[in-house]
Amino acid sequence: MKKYVMETTVGIFVVIGLLCIGYMTVKLGNLGFFGDDSYPIIARFTSVSGLREGSAVQMLGIEVGRVEKLTMDQEKQVAVVVFRIQKGIKIYDDAIASIKTEGLIGDRYVSIDPGGGSDELLQPGGVITETESPTDIQELISKYAFGDVEKK
Repeated sequence: MKKYVMETTVGIFVVIGLLCIGYMTVKLGNLGFFGDDSYPIIARFTSVSGLREGSAVQMLGIEVGRVEKLTMDQEKQVAVVVFRIQKGIKIYDDAIASIKTEGLIGDRYVSIDPGGGSDELLQPGGVITETESPTDIQELISKYAFGDVEKK
């Protein structure tokens, strides 16, 4: 009888462990099984240096989404960024998307100024037309170091 109690206890712990591993896989992998609670928004940048798939999308300092895909539009010679925004977040068609850096040498993320001067909301799959590409810190440092900075 004692053998069955021990085997049952070990079995319960194994099942609980597998459930925990499954839960962490879903949470850390940003996977959704029960419907998608986000919608896609597109932005075009002249450069997306340092940005990668899975990077954060922030609005007013709060994370509201993730970068889903980075592609290139050969015809217009721009980088196309598709990101997913949580449902319920309102972005107007005069919004501005810019690529920023967390700290001095941190990860890149997309920052969205939601707009609001317009009455039209950006629909799922809509395009943010106003964008700001990232500032290249290395280029600025090299210009300063080698004397290419213009003094006014």
